[in-house]
Amino acid sequence: MLTVETRHAIDPQTAKRMDTEELRKHFHMGSLFAAGEIRLVYTHYDRMIVGAAVPSGAPLVLDQVKECGTASILDRREMAVVNVGASGKVSAAGETYAMERGDVLYLPLGSGKVTFEGEGRFYILSAPAHAAYPARLIRIGEAEKVKLGSAETSNDRTIYQFVHPAVMTSCQLVVGYTQLHNGSVWNTMPAHVHDRRMEAYLYFDMKPEQRVFHFMGEPQETRHLVMKNEDAVVSPPWSIHCGAGTGSYTFIWAMAGDNVDYKDVEMVAMEDLR
Repeated sequence: MLTVETRHAIDPQTAKRMDTEELRKHFHMGSLFAAGEIRLVYTHYDRMIVGAAVPSGAPLVLDQVKECGTASILDRREMAVVNVGASGKVSAAGETYAMERGDVLYLPLGSGKVTFEGEGRFYILSAPAHAAYPARLIRIGEAEKVKLGSAETSNDRTIYQFVHPAVMTSCQLVVGYTQLHNGSVWNTMPAHVHDRRMEAYLYFDMKPEQRVFHFMGEPQETRHLVMKNEDAVVSPPWSIHCGAGTGSYTFIWAMAGDNVDYKDVEMVAMEDLR
């Protein structure tokens, strides 16, 4: 079963007038992971698709998505799949990839239909592509690893870069995840924006009672969304994106836009946040 929801782009002036319900309607993406279903959100932020597939014992096939306007979803797109569940398999273009928890699979333009099997919980990210680069299954040991922060500032974390120029070539997708270590709760603080690229987050590795307060909005007009395990959020290019949790957690970040330069950001001074 496939369901697709469309999210239109929101400008900062409109966003600053929204209440909690409206903010969640436009930016929060919950209930993506449903047993026996593929659920996608087609966004008008650089045409990024965010979604999930949960085979739950029976194969699920992702092929035509009407919103893309092509016969098959990857006819003019590339895709990254992250397994946040148990062992599973993903098949495309005549190849089958066995994926363990934390593995990331990159599928290029022209890969055809994608089949999900096993006990995996597959997080899906897709953006328009202009060229077909090689498919690649990337395990955590092959990711580029960057350690940032400290326990003293409650942001001791390790960044794992998977679909990233330091590891492989893609068209515009940049995907990885950040693990907060025990006792650390803050991510990406001081905050920043990157006007040339949008971003999407998925928060996971959280206990049912845990929450993350995801901060968004213009630096002088900040808002927040309360996120639970396996909740996702879309971050417009004009918005900050940072968060603090009630305990340590992991989040998957994905970007699409003008470039693949992970460091192409504008930092926001702490005294400028409101």
